[in-house]
Amino acid sequence: MKNIELGKGILAKIKELSKHLPHPITLMHICGGHEYVIAKGGLRTLLPENVRVIAGPGCPVCVCPTVDIDLAIELSKRDNVIITTFGDMMRVPSSTISLQEARAMGQDVRIVYGPHDAVALAEKNPEKDVVFFAVGFETTAPLVAFELVDNPPPNFSVITAYKLVPPAMDVLLTLPDQHLDGFLLPGHVCAIIGTDPFEEFAKQYHSPMVVGGFEVNDVLMSVLYLVRQVVEDRGEVENTYTRIVKPEGNVKAQQYLKEAFEISDAIWRGIGLIPMSGYQIKDSLKVHDAVKRYGLHLSADASMPHGCACDQVLIGKIPPEKCPLFGKVCTPRKPVGPCMVSYEGSCKIAFMFKDLDTD
Repeated sequence: MKNIELGKGILAKIKELSKHLPHPITLMHICGGHEYVIAKGGLRTLLPENVRVIAGPGCPVCVCPTVDIDLAIELSKRDNVIITTFGDMMRVPSSTISLQEARAMGQDVRIVYGPHDAVALAEKNPEKDVVFFAVGFETTAPLVAFELVDNPPPNFSVITAYKLVPPAMDVLLTLPDQHLDGFLLPGHVCAIIGTDPFEEFAKQYHSPMVVGGFEVNDVLMSVLYLVRQVVEDRGEVENTYTRIVKPEGNVKAQQYLKEAFEISDAIWRGIGLIPMSGYQIKDSLKVHDAVKRYGLHLSADASMPHGCACDQVLIGKIPPEKCPLFGKVCTPRKPVGPCMVSYEGSCKIAFMFKDLDTD
């Protein structure tokens, strides 16, 4: 899908179809990987003026509430605890300090490639409690689910900060003062859960939805399908990423998720409480649930740091450049808000490719 001539042909079809649009349209994606491809490729500058693509809450690091980071930091203060997590989480600001700052203060906080590394660490250090801080969407949740049901060592536990994409779409489709004409669905999430969970939203809201891959031509093809649906007044789920995504998804991964987790309400930073939009570890595995294991309860907060407009960026109300802190006091070197930390964060992506991609 890297063929330049193919990309030019898809763009030409988008431009021709766009002439028949009833009004300028706004399409939203919910994936940091898609935003990276769009920005790096300067795709917004190539699309017709009446076809706008905006980013939604597709960065799991960005929507992780401060309470979960605070829990990890609080546990890191205990002499017998090792906190493990992905590198992206280290610099995300909490209500106090970041995990990176906690490590600089002497706490045992380590970066791992995944939960299996954390389990291995627990096996090598039976005198320590190893806590894995799990952040992500449906894409990475099966990795932790597998470890939980595979009889991990008793000194291994998890802080679960997983978020589920379909319930968030219900919120996005009912936002006041913002009309969305269609969605570019996250290919990696759909590889796990399939396309079926999105059918009800397409029908209920008569909203075009297209699953897309992560090459430039994948994204362009998805936009073409979305524009065509709007022109033809259809609201359906279509799949342009058939080489990876099946309607039923990954059944084996889903089975692990059912064995390890139950669905619960969840706080999304910058958005608030979204019913039934998160995973929590089942009671049968509660010995590996760090929150229950240590009896920690901190107040949940969905707010952003003072002056930070990540909350508006996450729901597509404003582009990153409209945040008053963007590129001034908030940069990838010194991030103020979570959207400037991760390579999936809209603000960091916009900062990296600000000369290539403009809205």
